[in-house]
Amino acid sequence: MNIPDKKTGSINQRLAGCFVSAIPAALKSARFLLSIMIPVSLAVTLLKYTGILEYAAKWMNPMFSLIGLPGDAALVFITSMVLNIYSAIAVISTLPFSERELTILALMCLISHNFFVETAIQKKTGSSAIKITLIRIIYSFIGAYSLNLLMPAGSGNIITASSGYEELNLSGILSSWFYNSLFLIAQILVLVTLLLILQKILDEFGFIDKLAVMLRPALRVMGLPDSVAFLWIVANTLGLAYGSAIMIEQSESGKLNREDADLLNHHIGISHSLLEDTLLFVAIGVPALWITFPRVILAVVEVWLLKLRKFITGKNNEPCTAE
Repeated sequence: MNIPDKKTGSINQRLAGCFVSAIPAALKSARFLLSIMIPVSLAVTLLKYTGILEYAAKWMNPMFSLIGLPGDAALVFITSMVLNIYSAIAVISTLPFSERELTILALMCLISHNFFVETAIQKKTGSSAIKITLIRIIYSFIGAYSLNLLMPAGSGNIITASSGYEELNLSGILSSWFYNSLFLIAQILVLVTLLLILQKILDEFGFIDKLAVMLRPALRVMGLPDSVAFLWIVANTLGLAYGSAIMIEQSESGKLNREDADLLNHHIGISHSLLEDTLLFVAIGVPALWITFPRVILAVVEVWLLKLRKFITGKNNEPCTAE
């Protein structure tokens, strides 16, 4: 089937083109993501069986108990920082968390994940890699501490994996892991495909450009310049990793100056991929509002604090330096 050119053909043809172009990309993305998720999930399952995970969790428990989380949460958080949200969810699927605990942990992972890729992108577009990394980690704990104070106690029911592996032998544990992995594979294939189809449709029918115009007043409230409207949409629909090519091209072509890029990076470092990453956690039982609004609020606070610091120090007109 030939994919019709943008802005040509009937609506049905254009929709068909969106589906046809999205599916190969979705399969490629899903294969890459699952190549990380499945080994990580197996490794964590074996760590739990051998008792290594419980030992590490016990050692980390005092730090994470301050924000209402068990020590197991440390492994999930570290996984999200080194890898990505998909890998963090793979680890979560092997551990027992209540809805309240999972919500707090999800917020931390949504702010701090995929550091190697995303920090490199933000450095290339004009920000300090060290500063952005520290900001994301600090705001992860600020957000978690705030949610721990604000969220109702809840029932405490476990909504992720059972903690009863010690009652199974190794073959039973591997069998359970295998069937859980099959479910995760199906879930990722469906979700990634639907997300890419949605992005193709938004782009094909010009909705992204229209949204950029509509969002400009809101971006001013958030402390962001008009020049980043489209990139803000890219970061929150495709994410930093998927939208990196567009962001880097805008920066290197001069369409976006380094100061505006730095303001945007401070915002989207804390709050990005409001569509995809949020839905991934919603799919495993996390309430959307608790992991969406706190990120946006913290990102707005950081941008205005950055502008205030620049105003006080007289650095408003100085170019940003990437480290």
